[in-house]
Amino acid sequence: MERIVVVGGGYAGFTAARELEKRLRRELRRGEVEVVLVDPRPYMTYQPFLPEVVAGSVEARHAAVAHRSHLRRTRLLDGTVERVDHARHVVVVRPRSGEPYDLTYDTVVVTAGAVTRVFPVPGVAEHAIGMKHVEEAVAIRDRLLTSFDRAASLPAGPERERLLTVTFVGGGFSGVEGFAELLSLAHDLTRVYPEIDPAELRFHLVERNPRILPEVTERPGRWVVRELERRGAHVHLEAGLVSAEGGVVTLSTGESFASGLLVWTAGNAANPVVATHTDLPVDARGYLVTRPDLRVGTVDDTVPDAWAAGDGAAVPDLALPAPGALTVPNAQHAVRQGRRLAKNLVAARRGRPTRPYVHGSLGVVATLGLGSGVFQYHRVVVRGRLAWLMHRGYHVLAIPTWERTVRVLAVWSTAALFGRDVVSLAEVQRPRDAFVAGATAAGATAGARRVTGPSGPTDRSATEPAAASRRAEQPAATDPVRAA
Repeated sequence: MERIVVVGGGYAGFTAARELEKRLRRELRRGEVEVVLVDPRPYMTYQPFLPEVVAGSVEARHAAVAHRSHLRRTRLLDGTVERVDHARHVVVVRPRSGEPYDLTYDTVVVTAGAVTRVFPVPGVAEHAIGMKHVEEAVAIRDRLLTSFDRAASLPAGPERERLLTVTFVGGGFSGVEGFAELLSLAHDLTRVYPEIDPAELRFHLVERNPRILPEVTERPGRWVVRELERRGAHVHLEAGLVSAEGGVVTLSTGESFASGLLVWTAGNAANPVVATHTDLPVDARGYLVTRPDLRVGTVDDTVPDAWAAGDGAAVPDLALPAPGALTVPNAQHAVRQGRRLAKNLVAARRGRPTRPYVHGSLGVVATLGLGSGVFQYHRVVVRGRLAWLMHRGYHVLAIPTWERTVRVLAVWSTAALFGRDVVSLAEVQRPRDAFVAGATAAGATAGARRVTGPSGPTDRSATEPAAASRRAEQPAATDPVRAA
């Protein structure tokens, strides 16, 4: 049986597997082909909705598409691919429990994506949270809500100021959207927390470059900065994070302040399994060298039985006139590349010609909090509420499966009627704390139960076996229950 292994179940991998199920329906049913998807997470994360998960505008589970609900003919393996050894047609899989093992394949589809790029800044590893996965977005929201709960009961002072200070490092789309959505949530929370004045909020966006949102032109980028500053934010341009030790943020400009929440969104890097753990060809940045038809390799030197797409692949952008241009890593390209990859793979398998991947950008759109956004398509720029509606309209239709679309629309409708949900579930990250505390307290109480006898304090538990023995020796009629 022919085996096709898909490495990674993100945008490109999930879409490719779904398309392969459709295109190879007969072969899969007859057992001639097996599609295997390997991913440590059982779902695909729709990352454009993560800023709205941070703000509570989208339910966390609705930003994730379960593999098992939508990949019915694909064999799903819960594990991490440690290496792709194409010379042996083997991927090394490390399951959640147990030893790594070799999984052989006939064709490999590498859609491992990218990882968060982290620089060795002191204190970042101990205090920062990323914003690439649903769990991180939920943690950011819960951290802010918990900080409001604690700050509301504290007098003015350094601790209260620290709890109400938030810092985002990175001024790309992910960072700006997450920052703006959290700022919008914080201002809404001040209506629920009358003890906290909006003027007490300290929101800092740190960007090393002279401008934010490099995906848009300079003029709308400046407007976004002005819009954030109008809402009370502090935007630090041409500033880098020097240290975050002890929860104190120190910038290259010399500014320093304690921050209760530090979020790191300073770009992406090549996935290590692609960059350093494969014999497939990679470029200087660690991304897979990919042909226009999404085969691995170049037009003159193609690697047989290997395909790639998504954020971890260097895919030529044929929609741009510039020679050597590559597609940017975003959801628009990843989903469409996954679909084209599957079509080309099936075509090549059946001896038919493949087609190059070509997709012109539909523009870029960003949410800046409830009721505000920015959109740009070439020279056309839309700002404010209309851009925000365009953002919501595009992404609610772009998220895979109609089931997820309906769920997101239902949450938005509920929020429009009743407002944001402001319940913090931060303790869900430590579900055993209450149980362990209760068990510890119960153990301490049991140890402290002592009675005083003729010769001093005596452990009551030591006397209980003897008392039980004496009761057992008494006639049964003396026990009212037994007598009854």
